[in-house]
Amino acid sequence: MQYSGWPEPGELVVGEIDEIADFGVFVDLDEYENKRGLCHISEVASGWIKNVRDHVREGQTVVAKVLDVDESSQQIDLSIKDVNEHQRKETIQEWKNARKADNWMLLALGEDVDDDRYTAVANALLAEFESLYDAFETAAIHGEEALSDVELDDDVRATIVETARENVSVPYVNVTGYVDLESPDPDGVDRLKEALQAAEGNGEVPEEVELTVSYVGSPEYRIQVKAPDYKTAEDALEAAAERARESIEATGGSGQFHRDRNEDDE
Repeated sequence: MQYSGWPEPGELVVGEIDEIADFGVFVDLDEYENKRGLCHISEVASGWIKNVRDHVREGQTVVAKVLDVDESSQQIDLSIKDVNEHQRKETIQEWKNARKADNWMLLALGEDVDDDRYTAVANALLAEFESLYDAFETAAIHGEEALSDVELDDDVRATIVETARENVSVPYVNVTGYVDLESPDPDGVDRLKEALQAAEGNGEVPEEVELTVSYVGSPEYRIQVKAPDYKTAEDALEAAAERARESIEATGGSGQFHRDRNEDDE
């Protein structure tokens, strides 16, 4: 997806060096349709430059800062040296994410989708998310619920979720906690099973969360949670332990949650 307008002064842009001259380099701007910028030799690198080719090469992808835009003369002045390493890495990552999202859009809508339809779907997603990449990543994690507020037809929404789940690599975190469960009930084994089933959520754990409960050593049980972020994981972990505690205490038993294994068990 390329923008048809012009970049703003101060903006960081990604482009490919397509021509090198004695006075500077021309950069084909990847994110802007039919836009080309000039980076004067003095803006290529810090210090005195004898040969521009010692610092850049044709075909190289660079991040540049927009210094000035003159639409009347179709000129965009750029600086490569004004971009620090952190800005370069961050901008390149965002650019890569945008390219991935563009590919996912084509997979979802079809390679032959016309510009108007692509733009309509993209704008609907961007009205709710910071970027198309964010939209697909969230859809991969939370499913159609994540797109419930997006003004799209049901079939398009479903297709985007399907495409997201087939192609997006979702970052996950893992957290672990422990719960001690004891029951004086004559049917204590059954009461413990019920408490463990409660901890596992009885099928009500959010779709994006993977939760498992395993036996460590009486009376201790391990709860492991895999989720897309730490807050979700921690909330799911604490909720699982609370469900187990409430279940066992309802039948006269006791339950206690702790983050680390009991030292006596190690």
